[in-house]
Amino acid sequence: MSIVFINGSPNKNGNTAGLAKELLKGRDYETLNLTDYRIGSYGQDFPDDQLGEVIAKIKESEVIVIGSPLYWHNICGSVRNMLDRFYGLVEEGALSGKSLYFLFQGAAPEKWMMEAGEYTMKRFAGLYGMEYAGMVTNRSEAGRLSEKL
Repeated sequence: MSIVFINGSPNKNGNTAGLAKELLKGRDYETLNLTDYRIGSYGQDFPDDQLGEVIAKIKESEVIVIGSPLYWHNICGSVRNMLDRFYGLVEEGALSGKSLYFLFQGAAPEKWMMEAGEYTMKRFAGLYGMEYAGMVTNRSEAGRLSEKL
């Protein structure tokens, strides 16, 4: 099974990556740190834009894990930007048959913040034909969901 972890956190070894390690324990996976890629905002056109590389890795994988710290009451900017940029570049249903897991953590999130992030990821998964496999917000949830992976 091929797995890609897309880490939206600027801290490559922080809490978001820690949740991925727990969820994916014992499995081989590739990590893409979004801060290592030049990805312009929706509507921008840069000749050195690297979103195509991220999309190619997603298309090659059976399981996609997207991780985001909770910033300003929702998913972080690098993940939001990636999601926005999919529009028009990836056809609806193009990722059918893949599973999407969402890692979402913050220092003191409120319930509505977590619900907003999960709503976004469920919609993203559905639009592109992926099965939404669940959200992880702490290590114990990661351990439980890992058993179903």
